[in-house]
Amino acid sequence: KVFPMLAFTSPHKFQNIENLPTTSKMKLAIATTLVASAAAFAPSKVAQTSTALNAFESELGAQPPLGFFDPLGLLNGDVDQERFDRLRYVEIKHGRISQLAFLGQITTRAGVYLPGDIDTAGTSFDSIPNGWAAVSAIPQAGLLQIIAFVGALELAVMKDVTGEGEFVGDFRNGYIDFGWDDFDEETKLQKRAIELNNGRAAMMGILGLMVHEEIVPLGYDPDLPIIGHLV
Repeated sequence: KVFPMLAFTSPHKFQNIENLPTTSKMKLAIATTLVASAAAFAPSKVAQTSTALNAFESELGAQPPLGFFDPLGLLNGDVDQERFDRLRYVEIKHGRISQLAFLGQITTRAGVYLPGDIDTAGTSFDSIPNGWAAVSAIPQAGLLQIIAFVGALELAVMKDVTGEGEFVGDFRNGYIDFGWDDFDEETKLQKRAIELNNGRAAMMGILGLMVHEEIVPLGYDPDLPIIGHLV
């Protein structure tokens, strides 16, 4: 059973959110999101140990203005290099996916699509809507092909197959180079830092687009200039 959401209207009363004006619903939704975000980025109640700080504060990605930033305390306690490398692998992976996702969003919203049809029934690529709506518009066989392709990449391609990786996230496997071996160590670190930062920005960007798309249908409040129309 789905229970209606309740909102405070006074210190002693509750009001069903369904009876609130549209703008009030939107403000409540955004306020809830901001509170959740603030909680997520709040300092951990458990103080970070000096062991984690000393071991990882010089790692790639610990840079100004935040420096060593671990608000959730994932590296608290007796954490070894293997644990850090696992977290870094997940961060890089999500960052790469998010960069592709964000680029895909802005490309299709700019009106750039693949030519031709997505299936034999004549469903053209440019008829697929943007954002969440695309999921239900893509034919089921197409979704299955996408899932199978991603699974194949995950299991057999996007990993250190040969064991030749120089760092976490190095999936060249002795094949793709693009001049990497010709760079000096300083340039390599710079390029890795650029990818890491671009991935972090893309994760925030695609999350913002996804949330934004769901918030807009609640209504537009001109007093909230950050919220615009994507649809």
